[in-house]
Amino acid sequence: MQTIDLVIIFGYLIGITAFGIWFSGKQETTEDYFVGDRSVPWWAIAMSIVATETSTITFVSVPGVAFAKGGNFQFLQLVFGYMLGRVVISLIFIPLYFKGELQTVYQLLGDRFGNRVKMLASGLFVIMRNIADGIRLLLTAIVLAAVYASFNPGSDATTVIIASIILLGIVMIVFTFYGGIEAVIWVEVVQLVIYIGGAIAAAVVLIQNIDGGLSTALSVGQQFDKFDVFDFNLDFAKTYTFWGGLIGGCFLTMSTHGTDQYLVQRYLCTSKPASASTALLTSGAVVLAQFIGFLFIGALLFAFYGPYSSPEYAQAGVAGSGVPGTFPFAKPDQVFPNFITEHMPPGLSGLVVAAIFAAALSSSLNSIAATAINDLYKPFARDVSDKALLRLSGWLTVVIGIIQIIVAVAFMATGESALNLALSVASLFNGPVLGVFLVGTFMKRARENHALAGMLASTGLMIYILLAFNGYVPGPRIAWPWYALIGSVTTLAVSFIATLIAPSKNNEALD
Repeated sequence: MQTIDLVIIFGYLIGITAFGIWFSGKQETTEDYFVGDRSVPWWAIAMSIVATETSTITFVSVPGVAFAKGGNFQFLQLVFGYMLGRVVISLIFIPLYFKGELQTVYQLLGDRFGNRVKMLASGLFVIMRNIADGIRLLLTAIVLAAVYASFNPGSDATTVIIASIILLGIVMIVFTFYGGIEAVIWVEVVQLVIYIGGAIAAAVVLIQNIDGGLSTALSVGQQFDKFDVFDFNLDFAKTYTFWGGLIGGCFLTMSTHGTDQYLVQRYLCTSKPASASTALLTSGAVVLAQFIGFLFIGALLFAFYGPYSSPEYAQAGVAGSGVPGTFPFAKPDQVFPNFITEHMPPGLSGLVVAAIFAAALSSSLNSIAATAINDLYKPFARDVSDKALLRLSGWLTVVIGIIQIIVAVAFMATGESALNLALSVASLFNGPVLGVFLVGTFMKRARENHALAGMLASTGLMIYILLAFNGYVPGPRIAWPWYALIGSVTTLAVSFIATLIAPSKNNEALD
């Protein structure tokens, strides 16, 4: 990398910071700060959803999935579930969001069950989102550290990564603090254009640098089964299968896109349910196309580096061999950043790194602040003015940003793929929350205590399943695509049993 690349990278970081500050004059009420006065067009919401869903984890980790030994396009089976889940959300959940002036999705639970259920769901969201986005911040910092290392060989990697985490965290805090959700959405529109352009540029450079070009890459990919898509085995321990992808991916999307404030907040920025549904369904088509593209980049990287030509490749991924499955790299998340910083021409390298930052800085700070203010604070501070709440929201944004910086530093030691780690965390808590929304929608007899029993039982079971999968406790190994399904079904089942054991005379429904 050269000086021009640094100019592009830091020019981008400065630009989005200034963009957020420019929006500061529009934030006069919490309605402006959290839902953009409900005036954002559907196409901007669609692009924002794609940018939010993509993140650096997709940009960096998904090519590593296809690059790894035994890796292929089977990740797409999960994306088919993503698309099915969008259809269900459009039919069941989105009409509910526009029956009142909501600022968070969890206010629906408050109306249906009361504050305790609402606060439990909100608390799970706050915990999960801070962990998942702290991991995303870490992954982005690793890329920035690689850029720095290319200019300063021999620098201490740990120190550089921590400094990068802090720098990126500050940028994210500043533009979210000043601009609110509307600034976040419009920054994401710009980000989508930048990172898709960067990905296309990287693919073109890869093809140009592979001996034999595209035909060789396709031949190598076919030889090593890189383009395999379907695995119809019903294996609950395997991450990517057709049934796990279609069913588990559907429930995961119903939870992340249907009951998670981070994405539902985007729908609330539109004026009517039809606009929200159009945005969500349109984003599904774009997401499918981009995942195909990122997996294809992974296949191109495999042909470019040619790890299969080394004798060590036969031992890659074998337990006890000491040779990682992404040989010659220690982790799948390192493959694409290495190519970008070491092999792309000046200017384009800076563009792609800026694209990675674009995917990373889709801030969840405003969504978490909205949840904390509306669902966790306002029930105990009913007489506080909107102006005071707006001021508190800004400072809470800063605090949440600092928490995500701390989480990123704390997860530096993990050797797991950031994609699997982040999606595991999301699936772990989103299942119980999805379950309680389904209870509120379809179980007319269920009341607050029934819903609480279901959520608590489900959360406990999901923590146990995660511990068992990682070998900390005895139990079945179940891969994360099934977590949202198991969590939501457990919530439904326990809540139903609770209604039989302790029936309620009050049969109000969520309407």
